[in-house]
Amino acid sequence: MQYFDIQSTDKQISEAIRHKINHKTKPVGALGMLETVAAQICLIQQTLSPQLTAPQILVFAADHGIAGEGVSSYPAEVTRQMVLNFLAGGAAINVFCRQHGLALTIVDAGVKGGFDGLKDTILVSQSMGQGTRNFAREPAMTLAECETALAKGAEVVRQVARTGCNVIGFGEMGIGNTSAAAVLMHKFTGIPLAGCVGRGTGLDDAGLARKHDILQAAVEKHACAQTPLDILATFGGFEIVQMCGAMLQAAQNRMVVLIDGFIATAALLAARQLHPAVLEYCVFCHQSDEHGHRKLLEFLHGQPILNLGLRLGEGTGCALAYPILQSAVAFMNEMASFESAGVSQK
Repeated sequence: MQYFDIQSTDKQISEAIRHKINHKTKPVGALGMLETVAAQICLIQQTLSPQLTAPQILVFAADHGIAGEGVSSYPAEVTRQMVLNFLAGGAAINVFCRQHGLALTIVDAGVKGGFDGLKDTILVSQSMGQGTRNFAREPAMTLAECETALAKGAEVVRQVARTGCNVIGFGEMGIGNTSAAAVLMHKFTGIPLAGCVGRGTGLDDAGLARKHDILQAAVEKHACAQTPLDILATFGGFEIVQMCGAMLQAAQNRMVVLIDGFIATAALLAARQLHPAVLEYCVFCHQSDEHGHRKLLEFLHGQPILNLGLRLGEGTGCALAYPILQSAVAFMNEMASFESAGVSQK
C-alpha cells in the first residue's frame, strides 16, 4: 500500500496563537469562526504569521459502473461532457477559480471515452480505465487497482507542491458517485444506509427509493468487505480513491486542505480510516444540500464555513470559501493589537 507519513500538528504554539488572536483590537471571540480558521492555519503552518501561497483546486473525474443500474438522473456520458466543459472554461468551478485567483487542475482518473489526442494545460491524464466495475455485481476495483489509485492521487499533489502551493482544494465529477460515497459513508460510520443515500443529481421519490434498494442489495452482497482498503476497493470510484490519496499526500506535505461537499468528504472519511491525523489539516468549506452530508460532517466533528444549499460538487464550495481563509490570514497578520494601537482593554 502507498505509504504516508502524516504527523499530528504540533500544539505547543496553541497558547501563543490564542494570545495573539485574543489581543487583537476586538472583544474576545468577536470574529467568530474566522478566529477558528486562523488558528487552524497557524497550527498547520506552525507560525503566528501564516501565508496562503499558490492556491490550487484539483478536480478528479471518473465514471462508475454502478451508473448502469440507473441510480442517477443523468446518463454516464455526462461525466466526459462536463470534463470537456471544465477544459473549455465554462463550468461553475472555472468561473469561481477565475474570480478568486485559484489555479485549477482537472484529473482524468478514469473517464469513459478518455481524452486521447486532447492537449490541455489544466488536464492531467492518469486514467485507471473506462470507469469502475458495477459494484452491484462485482467489486468496483481490485485491491491492486485501489493501491495504484491512491499512489496516483498522491503523485498529483507532489507535482502541485513544486509550484509552491500550500493550500489545496478537492472537487470531483462522476455520474453515479453519490452512490459510491453513500455506501462508503454507511460502511465507515455505521449510519443506516437510508441516512446516507440522497437524490444526487435530482432523483424523484421513486428514483431515490430504487437507488436505496440497489445500494442495500450491493452492501449485503459484499458483506465480507471489512477492512478500509477492501471497502474502498469494493465500493469506491477511481476519482474518490485518487482524491483520498491526494488528501493524504497534502496532509503529509502540511498543506491546508480544503474539503468540498459530500463526495469529497466521503473521500476524506476513507483517508481518515487510513490515517486519522489527516483531519487536522482539513478545512470543511461548506455543508452540501445532498442528503447525508450534515450527518457525515457531524460524525467527523467538522464545522463548515458556508451553508448555501449547494450540491454541485466540482470543488465549488472550496472556491467560494477560499476568500474567508484569506480574510482569516489577513486579520491575523495585519490587524492591530490593543498594545500597538494604544487601545484600552476591557
